[in-house]
Amino acid sequence: MTLRYTAVIKIECQMQRLTLFAKGNVDIHDSLHSCRIGGVLRWNGISDVIRKNYSGLTARVRHETWTRSDALLAATGVVPASVAERNLPLGSYPAASQFSDALFTTPSDAVILSIQADVTCSILRHRTEGYYLYAPDITDWREEDRAWLRREFEPLGLLTPEQSMANLAAIVSRLQAVRDVPVMIYNLSFIMPGDGVHCYLGLDETYPTRIRRFNLALVELSQEIGISIIDVDAIVARHGSDRLKLDTVHLTPEGYEEVTKETVRVMDDIGVFDNVGNRNS
Repeated sequence: MTLRYTAVIKIECQMQRLTLFAKGNVDIHDSLHSCRIGGVLRWNGISDVIRKNYSGLTARVRHETWTRSDALLAATGVVPASVAERNLPLGSYPAASQFSDALFTTPSDAVILSIQADVTCSILRHRTEGYYLYAPDITDWREEDRAWLRREFEPLGLLTPEQSMANLAAIVSRLQAVRDVPVMIYNLSFIMPGDGVHCYLGLDETYPTRIRRFNLALVELSQEIGISIIDVDAIVARHGSDRLKLDTVHLTPEGYEEVTKETVRVMDDIGVFDNVGNRNS
């Protein structure tokens, strides 16, 4: 399939490998790396788009899950001993990823983040040591580990858009203090399949309204510090939520493909491919 964007054209060059550091969850992984459903590969990620449109260039995606922006800022690259000794079943959020600072130490041609975790995740903070921990599927934990969690940690509420944007600004500042690397951030589609709410009287904040607030705050952050937004919300609106969305955060393989194409378009627009050519020349 060829790109639908006239801004991205086939070029002949001697570029070698593009390195992307992708820190995020299912939206980042399934669009840029790969999407499998029932063990079957349904979308092969950004390399498919790049190979078809940039002769001689391949892409390496280094992906890590993340729990939230505040936890990323606090990460030191070292798993706390009290976590390491327990071998906790953390699933897709292993301790090595939760406490990784590789985003700030790994050379890359571009960094890609997402607001998904900040919108959706609640995490815990150790009462005395102060580190953050995301604890998924605790019903599958050993009882002694659940007791340790209740005893040693305090739950933190959801981040506000203001807290999230302050954290993201600090992450970008820390990155760019080390190297001049472009940063792109996915927003979220606020459309929820099956959502029929039409009166909000007496309701707490819903996910659609929360996502709208974060998306607007991300625009304001872009105005302030110059990060690029991968506008997932606009992509879903343009192509149709019934085609591209499965639930609040999961897209169809076609949805991930469209998001990847937009990511490549933005990368082309901000000169990521030119920079790789200069690096490899």
